[in-house]
Amino acid sequence: MKDNDWKSRLGVVFSTNPQFEYNDDSADEEIETLQPAQQKLRVRIEKNHRAGKVVTIVSGFVGTNDDMKALGKMLKTRCGTGGSVKDSEILVQGDFRDRVIDILRTAGYTNSK
Repeated sequence: MKDNDWKSRLGVVFSTNPQFEYNDDSADEEIETLQPAQQKLRVRIEKNHRAGKVVTIVSGFVGTNDDMKALGKMLKTRCGTGGSVKDSEILVQGDFRDRVIDILRTAGYTNSK
């Protein structure tokens, strides 16, 4: 963090304590990625607010953003379609619910539903 990062200190006005050090609680502490067998992933399809297009959503991943992006890339590649990773969910374009569940199970994610 820069010394002059005033936007992260908007809640602190003034301190009279000479030993005061500001602690930023919003530090990016990423959670360790669980093993695939310990993950409890949920797979569902959704077409609300998507102009009638169907999207397969994988949620419940516990781990770093890089690992989630790698899993999303693997799913999109094996399904042969596009998608994205955002808001801690993996979006795969199209109705690939059964195929995604099979791919996750072969990759070791046994708690996938």
